[in-house]
Amino acid sequence: MLNIYMSQVNGELNEIEEIENGCWVHLESPTEEEILYVANKLHVPIDFFKDALDDEERSRIEKEGDNCLIIVDIPIVSTDDVGATIYDTIPIGMIVTNTCFITVCLQGNPIFEHFARNKVKGFFTYMKTRFAFQILYLISSYYLRYLKQINRKTSAIEKELHQSMKNKELFSLLSLEKSLVYFTTSLKANNIVMERLLRLNYLKMYDEDQDLLQDVIIENKQAIEMTEVYSSILSGMMDAFASVISNNVNIVMKFLTAITIVIAIPTLVASFYGMNVPLPFQNHPFGFWIPISLSFILSFITAFIFWKKRYF
Repeated sequence: MLNIYMSQVNGELNEIEEIENGCWVHLESPTEEEILYVANKLHVPIDFFKDALDDEERSRIEKEGDNCLIIVDIPIVSTDDVGATIYDTIPIGMIVTNTCFITVCLQGNPIFEHFARNKVKGFFTYMKTRFAFQILYLISSYYLRYLKQINRKTSAIEKELHQSMKNKELFSLLSLEKSLVYFTTSLKANNIVMERLLRLNYLKMYDEDQDLLQDVIIENKQAIEMTEVYSSILSGMMDAFASVISNNVNIVMKFLTAITIVIAIPTLVASFYGMNVPLPFQNHPFGFWIPISLSFILSFITAFIFWKKRYF
C-alpha cells in the first residue's frame, strides 16, 4: 500500500495523489510496482526498500549519495495460534532524501497511524530530520508502554501461580520472557543507531533537533533498563514457580495419601470381620456395632495424628 501525505503551513495534513517536494511517502507491505515507482521517481536504491522489508534485518544506518537509510526495530503486538497476546519486533525503514521523507514497513502499526492522523505535536512532513527523530521518540515510548503491559501480565500470572498445578502459567511466562529478549536485543541495536546519528553527520540537524535526539536516547536507555530488570525478575519467577508447582502437587498427593490411609482402616477392620472363621464378639448382641465403632475410633485417632503432623 502506498500513501502520500503533505503538511500545510498551518499544520494540517492532507493525503495527495502524486509525489511532491516536502511530502511523506509511506509504503506499508508494498507491491513490487509501488517500490519501483517510488525508487525511480526519487532516485533511491532498490536495496533500501528491500532491506527495510526483510524481517530479519538488523538496525543500522547507511548513506548513499544524498539518500540516508535508517533501519530500526519497532515493537508490535500480535496473537499466537491459541489467541494469546505476544510481543515481538519488526524492522522499519526511514529514507531521507533531498526532497521527500519515505517510510517502509512490513505491516500496519500504531506508530505511523499517529502521524497519519496528525496526532503528533509539531509534526511537518517537510521537516525531515525532526520527523525521523519524532518517529524514534514514539518508538521508544511504545516500548515503554508494552513493557508496562508485560509487567501487569506478569503480576496477574503470579497470582494464578500461587494455587496452580498446571504448566499453562509457566508457558505464559516463557512467552513474556521471549518478548523481553526480543525487546532487549532491538532496543540495544536501536540505541547504537541513535548514538551514531548524534555523533556523525548523517542528517542535517539544528539545535532543537539535537535536543530531541538526546531525549530519544534517554527514553531508549530507560526502556533498555526496564527490559533488563523485568527480564531478571521474570527469569527468577520462572525458576521459583516451577518449584512452587511441584510443591503444590506434593501437597495434594500428601493430602490424598493421608485420606486414603484413614479410609482404609474401616475397610481393614471389615475385612477381618468378613472372614469365615470364629471371630471375637460374633455372638455378642452388639457384634455389628463393636467393629463399626472400632473402625471409627481407629480412623479418628489416625486422622488426629495426621492433623497434628499437618498432613491435612
